[in-house]
Amino acid sequence: MFGVYFGKYLEDKGILTNEQYNAIINDSKNAKVKLGLLAVESGFMTYVQADEVNMLQQMQDRRFGDIAVEKGYLTEEQVGTLLKKQGDEYLLFVQALVENNILTLEQIQKELNSYKKSERFTALDLEAIKSGDIDKIVPVFTKNSDVSPMVKDYIALVARNHVRFINSHFRMEKVEKVNEYTATFVSAQELDGDYRLFTGFCGDGAGIKEIAEAFAKEEFEAVDMDVLDAACEFLNCNNGLYATKLSHEDVSLDMLPPIMKDTTTTIRTEGNMYRVPFYIKDQKVDLIVCIESKWSLD
Repeated sequence: MFGVYFGKYLEDKGILTNEQYNAIINDSKNAKVKLGLLAVESGFMTYVQADEVNMLQQMQDRRFGDIAVEKGYLTEEQVGTLLKKQGDEYLLFVQALVENNILTLEQIQKELNSYKKSERFTALDLEAIKSGDIDKIVPVFTKNSDVSPMVKDYIALVARNHVRFINSHFRMEKVEKVNEYTATFVSAQELDGDYRLFTGFCGDGAGIKEIAEAFAKEEFEAVDMDVLDAACEFLNCNNGLYATKLSHEDVSLDMLPPIMKDTTTTIRTEGNMYRVPFYIKDQKVDLIVCIESKWSLD
């Protein structure tokens, strides 16, 4: 997941082309991090030592770990620890940048520092994104928006379900608090009971179509009512899980019939409305959440 964040930053800076960005994301799905890169990133070896072992590997039919242990650069225990980390998404992305001669390790670190500064991330924020753990990533994008714990829980649930049902290589941006929002297409559902919520996937249709196709496992030619209906099915899945979770806390919520709009619609509220931008295969869709307030769709 780290690659879709940092990779997009590098694309926006002109360091990566869109084709390179997509290729690296796709190639990293089945790749493994090389032990040398892992050893350097973990602080077990220096760049010079890793290069030396890599050169020896080119002359000997032996594993990196065996040579490094023989040279005294790694212990058997350290090799075991590194082998468990070979699926690390952050390091897979770093490895792809280096192997494709796009950036060196030193240049990557420089760009990481620039990325952190431009997005006003703390060191902990960056580590959360590197981890790929959605429950650590979501707080990074909700912490400065005065988002209630209830809404944060809902956003985290939707993000987790994006990973499970839609596309694990999606990204989100910082939550924005708004009072009015206009979209060409809307797939929405209201929940009523002990709390009142409006939830919806909204936008120009491209992102909604990505959700619909992934969830329905079907391709659609254009954004139409079938697409909106499939997106509503995914929304209904989220809301059902959310309502079930709250029922264990003695909170009762009923899910109302879906709302589908295929003409330009403006959502207005007198209270709290949150816009959460999601990007799926670079197609944007906004998750809109209103809570405990009056809202209208015009």
